[in-house]
Order: sequence, then C-alpha cells, then structure tokens
Amino acid sequence: MRQPLIAGNWKMHGSRTDNAALIGGIRGKVDDAPGVELLVCPPSVFLAQVGSEIGSAGIALGAQNVSEYATGAYTGEVSATMLAEMGCHYVLVGHSERRSLFAELNEQVAAKFAAAVEQGLRPVLCVGETLGQRQEGETDAVVLRQLDAVIDLVGPNGLRNAVIAYEPVWAIGTGETATPKQAQEVHAVLRQRLVEVDAELGAAMRILYGGSMKPANAAGLLSQPDIDGGLIGGASLDADQFMAIAAAASEQLKG
Repeated sequence: MRQPLIAGNWKMHGSRTDNAALIGGIRGKVDDAPGVELLVCPPSVFLAQVGSEIGSAGIALGAQNVSEYATGAYTGEVSATMLAEMGCHYVLVGHSERRSLFAELNEQVAAKFAAAVEQGLRPVLCVGETLGQRQEGETDAVVLRQLDAVIDLVGPNGLRNAVIAYEPVWAIGTGETATPKQAQEVHAVLRQRLVEVDAELGAAMRILYGGSMKPANAAGLLSQPDIDGGLIGGASLDADQFMAIAAAASEQLKG
C-alpha cells in the first residue's frame, strides 16, 4: 500500500510567532496519524526557522517554488541547491497559482521539476484544470498535457521519487470541492498514463488531491483507491484541522 502523504501549503502566510505555534500544535498531534507522512511548505524566508521548529519530529520540510536555473543573475530566484542546503526534502512545482498568476507554462514547470530532481529534492507536481476547461470536457487532456511535459523531459526515472497533486483550479480557495467520484476519475487517468510509461512507477506513484480538502470531506476523498493523500491549503494553517485530515488518512490504512 502507498504511504499516505498529507502536505500543507502555507502559501504567503506566516510569521515567526505563528509558525512556532503551528508547528508546536502539529508536533503535539503527530501520534494521532500513525503511518502517514507529514509535509509542511512554508514561505522560503521561513524555511530555516520551520526546519528548526520541526527538529526530530518526523515532519518533512518543503518549499513552495524553485527556479529552473542552477545559479546566476536571476534576482529574487531560489535554486534547488539552496533549498536542499536549507534542509528541504520536497518542493512544489506547477501550483495552479504559479501557472495562472505568474504565467508558468508546462515547459517551465517541467524544467523546474528537472532542476529539483537534479539536486535530490522530491518534486510535488501540481496539475489541474480550470472551471471552463472542465465544462468543455477538457479535464483529461489538460492534466495529461501537464504531466506529459514532465515525462517528456525527465523520463520515467526522473519521476521515481516524485509526487503528483491533482488540484482542480475551480476548487482552490473557493470552498468548492470535487466530489470523491470526480477526483477519483482524474486520479485514475493520471495513474493510467504513468502505468503506460512504466507499470511499476504507475503503481507506486502517490497522487494527492488538492482543492479545499478539510476534515469534513477528507475521509470520503481519501477512501478512493487512487487518492493517496492531500495537498492542503487553508486547513494547513490550523494544526487541529491539518492533523484531523492526517488522522483520516491514517484510518484508511486500517482497511
């Protein structure tokens, strides 16, 4: 069975005081979710602090973005080498907000993915469709184009340690959530593509759901056969909510 991963994307939230309280709350409830991998992704300026707050609690540290460039005159960018040196194990690539607000195209996302892999980071590749694309019946084509851009660049070996997160753009920060059936359908499409590339890779790949997952709907989503965890936004800023979702994932391990 694939180990569930519950990842918190803090987006542009946090302060030294709030971060300490949030990590303290999560640390105090780690035992509520046995068997579940936990990941927090704070803003890059707080990576050192959060890494220190995590200590030996068994919570992974991740970044929210990475440059496709290794080094050079790229003011404001942060390289994969730097993130690795800061203690990051994961990094989000291709989040819908990066794609929509900062015009990141599939090719740039793939280049960022490759840069992360090169430095031993585990990319969390975010894919998803807008409401208009869903209404036009383009969901499968959109998410497969986003996935294929990465496959074409790094091949199956480059995907071995990665994670995929399906995040319907229309359900991010809106309070709307894909139904378990809707989410499972897209997760199954993504897994089938991976199986076509490499059967072992497809079976082992963790595919998370991101899109207003919260304690009230987590169990239904996590019960689906191809949903292996969650990429959590707003609920990740509250330790009780975040760990309630993790506890729901842990329950699934009991069968």
